[in-house]
Amino acid sequence: MLTSSKDIKNAERFEVAFNQIHEALKRIVKIKDDRFTVLVRVGSKHHQIIDTYKEDLEQYAKLRNSLVHDKVEIGYYIAEPHTNIVEHIEKIATIFKRPNHALSIATKNVIFFQEEDHIQKVIQGIKRFSYSQYPIYRGKRCIGLLTTESIVKWMATNIADSKVELTNILVSDIMQYEKAHPISFVPKSINIFEIEELFEEAHKTRSTLEAVIITENGQPDQVPLGIITAWDLIEIDYTID
Repeated sequence: MLTSSKDIKNAERFEVAFNQIHEALKRIVKIKDDRFTVLVRVGSKHHQIIDTYKEDLEQYAKLRNSLVHDKVEIGYYIAEPHTNIVEHIEKIATIFKRPNHALSIATKNVIFFQEEDHIQKVIQGIKRFSYSQYPIYRGKRCIGLLTTESIVKWMATNIADSKVELTNILVSDIMQYEKAHPISFVPKSINIFEIEELFEEAHKTRSTLEAVIITENGQPDQVPLGIITAWDLIEIDYTID
């Protein structure tokens, strides 16, 4: 049964939300083919948020085609989307239009050390926080990451009679065993999509971005406000119901 123009609120709301998502996908995925389903398929490979809603978006594309292409008159729709469907696609559109700031998924309690700190201070930090990597600073500037793996390597190299002497050992001594860990510094205004793009660009160049450190304006000499690793992106929960 056809729906009259005065009763098409849900259909119109659905179309508006669908078009908003389509425009957002064009901005996010950035490929020459701007077909909705292609953007969803390609984008789902690189963006967790798109992958989360991939099946829903593919179904909504079919429904949208039915609503738009099966019209028989202006102001009439072949079907009326259920209110639950409309509300769900509108919520997805809101997420795509205004993605959360990266700080929303970052580890905000950033534990960092100075290169002249005693290694025992770091070990106490590991015991308390159980993180596997810690930004190291020279004064106000971050100079790299210290990992628990390198601490273990140093200990293995310096063990004698089943003991490791930590007296007078500084972070700088351990950093000599540390390989270079690519880090990016970004401003607190950056959003989740932009963070995902940083990791994706690093992957394209066959390099591994170990961490993204968020500061006020993206400067390495500013206090770290949050830190994000690739695992943080994988574990994002985009559930909206």
